[in-house]
Amino acid sequence: MKSFKSIALATAIAATTAFAAAASAAEADDRNTTVILVHGAFAESASWNGVVPRLTARGYTVVAAGNPLRSVAGDAEVVDGLVERAPGPVVLVGHSYGGAVISNVHTNPKIKALVYVAAFAPEQGETVLELTGRFPASTLPAA
Repeated sequence: MKSFKSIALATAIAATTAFAAAASAAEADDRNTTVILVHGAFAESASWNGVVPRLTARGYTVVAAGNPLRSVAGDAEVVDGLVERAPGPVVLVGHSYGGAVISNVHTNPKIKALVYVAAFAPEQGETVLELTGRFPASTLPAA
């Protein structure tokens, strides 16, 4: 049985490969883009270790955000600060709970894309808990 960490890393690498392939078709001007990676609730920023070198090798600035996991709104504020400090365009990437976080950052013209890697993508007003309860195959327990 594969560990969660192995599965998460494989998923992140697959998603990054797809992202990098799409990015290689972009103009060279886009290389000043900062990619901010936001981990899920059962992970840490090091879970992106297989992804960061692939993106940096393609010329991107990459930040594996330390998601404090306090609340969606509070965690989104942390990401807002990272977006503000980025020198140019930003792509936000969220895995699992990190998808809810990137969905709740403030509107900012620097943000060019939101990328969801096996992530929650709640509509306005939806919560992660509501989404996990709505679909019978969810593996997260009810609170």
